[in-house]
Amino acid sequence: MTLASLEHCSRTQNLPIAGPICNSIGMSYIGLGILGFLVIHLFDIVALKRLPLAKPATWALGSALLIYATVMVCLSGDRLPLPGWSTWLGWLLLLVSLFLFLYSLFINLPLGKTYIASGIGDKLITSRLYALVRHPGVFWFMVLMLSLILVSRSSLLLIAAPVWILLDVLLVAIQDRFFLGRMFPGYDDYRRQTPMLWPNRKSLNAFINQLRGVGAK
Repeated sequence: MTLASLEHCSRTQNLPIAGPICNSIGMSYIGLGILGFLVIHLFDIVALKRLPLAKPATWALGSALLIYATVMVCLSGDRLPLPGWSTWLGWLLLLVSLFLFLYSLFINLPLGKTYIASGIGDKLITSRLYALVRHPGVFWFMVLMLSLILVSRSSLLLIAAPVWILLDVLLVAIQDRFFLGRMFPGYDDYRRQTPMLWPNRKSLNAFINQLRGVGAK
């Protein structure tokens, strides 16, 4: 669906037939995002199976589906009546959350061993953002969704974001409970010491102490 057709769809929301059609298209984008998450979370299974090229293919396909769905949801639907300052706040949050989201997934973790090489990585990463929480990517994805709502003002994203976030949390909880302990020795101890999604005082102190240690070197 092109941008022009989306704009036409938005302008004709008040017509009896156009409304259901637009809603159906919007729901299909939300469903596409759900499919993207399901494909991404096949990642652990293909890693354990050590299938060649399956890891990058799974990650790339799932990410492409989710990115496309997010863009189209942002362009679809009515605009929320938000104050002007919220857009500037949204852009600030977007820049920060996007950087930290990408950092947690592709810099804090070793890119080649995590996403490209067959099998699982050879080391459990517990440093930097992973000292704060076990799944910093999920935390920053939540902030990223909030920032996109403020920037795009999409009423459809106001529906899609909670659905995608809840699914992401559910799939990560399954990953945390059934896969990561099999993939990384010492993960059970890490799970006891570090919260899953929300930093606590102990994990904040561990993170700050690591930053001080890096700065002292």
